[in-house]
Amino acid sequence: MKILSRHALLTIGLTGFILSPTILFPFIRQGLAFPADRWAQSGSALRIENTATLPNQERISSGLPVRLKIPKIRVNAAVEHVGMTPAGAMDVPKNPSNAGWFNLGQRPGQIGSAVIAGHYGRWRNGKRSVFDNLYKLRKGDKLYIEDDTGTVISFVVRETRKYDPDADASDVFGSNDGKAHLNLITCEGAWNRISKSYPKRLIIFTDKE
Repeated sequence: MKILSRHALLTIGLTGFILSPTILFPFIRQGLAFPADRWAQSGSALRIENTATLPNQERISSGLPVRLKIPKIRVNAAVEHVGMTPAGAMDVPKNPSNAGWFNLGQRPGQIGSAVIAGHYGRWRNGKRSVFDNLYKLRKGDKLYIEDDTGTVISFVVRETRKYDPDADASDVFGSNDGKAHLNLITCEGAWNRISKSYPKRLIIFTDKE
């Protein structure tokens, strides 16, 4: 399925981990549902407003990501491959301990912007989410992607941004500087029981080393 035009608007529509049918990290049956868990711990969802084609980016040979390692925050997570939900949102990893790579976009290491999302927040069973400490990353910190060929690609944090749920997030999925990037997404803030969402979306922008 084609999902994003060069000029398309992407809104970070993650109402929490269990987003509503239109959000990215839902855990309702429209995406993935963990009915026994609190309706929220989250990842980060990006709702894709327009459907078209991904930006023209040079595609270099690169394996499929299988593991994400972020030493500073002790993340060593399996990488699930996720696409889009019927509601037009980036899907989420089934396991809160895993990260989810958006497989309709670039692979980590390819020219352009690859995107990986992960859940945020503690589950009712006490289990924590993979990106609970993502907010601790700072410029210069490193993370690593291992692909299915055994190759390890390193990335360096360039900047951190916080977005409102309806912000234009087109720069998260696309770039035209001829370089390889990996952008990490999750939720941030206090869980709102009324709106069943988190107030902010946290994006970590990184560059291939």
